[in-house]
Amino acid sequence: MTSPARTGQVFRLGTPWPAVDPFLFAVHHVDHYPQGTPDMTPAVDVSDRPLGQDFGHPSGWNMYHGTTVPGFPAHPHRGFETITVVQRGFVDHADSTGASARYGGGDVQWVTAGGGVSHSEMFPLLNQDGDNDFELYQIWLNLPARNKSASAEFTMQWNEDIPDVVLDGARVRVIAGRFAGRDALAPPTNSWAAAADSDVAIWLVDLEPGAIVDLPAAASPNTRRVLYVHGDGARVDVDGAALDSGWGFAPDDSGATTLRAETAATVLVLQGVPIGEPVAAQGPFVMNTDREIAAAYDDYRRTGFGGWPWPSQAPVHDREAGRFARYGDGRVERPDPALDR
Repeated sequence: MTSPARTGQVFRLGTPWPAVDPFLFAVHHVDHYPQGTPDMTPAVDVSDRPLGQDFGHPSGWNMYHGTTVPGFPAHPHRGFETITVVQRGFVDHADSTGASARYGGGDVQWVTAGGGVSHSEMFPLLNQDGDNDFELYQIWLNLPARNKSASAEFTMQWNEDIPDVVLDGARVRVIAGRFAGRDALAPPTNSWAAAADSDVAIWLVDLEPGAIVDLPAAASPNTRRVLYVHGDGARVDVDGAALDSGWGFAPDDSGATTLRAETAATVLVLQGVPIGEPVAAQGPFVMNTDREIAAAYDDYRRTGFGGWPWPSQAPVHDREAGRFARYGDGRVERPDPALDR
């Protein structure tokens, strides 16, 4: 790494990737799953794995908390939002509001936990004829105190609807905010991203070797921006700092940022005006005080955040379900059925 010409912090990404207010952190899962069985489980023996706690396996893929299908069975959240971007593979969602979904291939799910929700995220291995490569980002975005008790909300952004800005040798996916005159799809009602002056942006930038991308200055001098460089052999110059894969940069100011790709690379960009409130975080809950954290645990033990309306803690949808979202009010939404994968 070289010292940046622009002042800021250069850091290793680690697990999870560190973030700054209003974001809490991000994680990036890449799993090279084997072919699947008719039940969407791995078509190999997994009896030697610590099922339910299988992380960092040397095979290059993990079961995580799954015991048959990989993924994360039912678990609670309160006080923040999860933004899940699935680049490859699929996620089967189910939650305590009765909502469910299968999404992937560039789709984005946005869950506002608010006052409390339980959900599961399972990774069905749909391909029985070959490998099931999987890549997922999950970003945790904090909620201001006024919205930490809001009703849980589940929204989908389908791949076909997410704005893409195509540049010379680069593509920018506009998941939140505005880039080059393109506005992202509307965030959930109670999100910090929906606040008029939050300046929240989430951009996923894919770069070819030699590409140059200018990220505009933030709308507010208070905005904080963090960039994460990744990809096999990736190397990107960020305002004078030569960053390899696995490194990030947080500039000290809200000015424009220039990316110059020495190799093919991906850069995740998170930015926003800080919420500026105390953060008390423990496990799946993010509140403002320790007393509120204790109340969250008590409420979950007492109510289950609405109970669990599914027959399993790790529900997986029918193999032929395609991509869909079923909301708690019974409404069903799909992208163009002809494009289902």
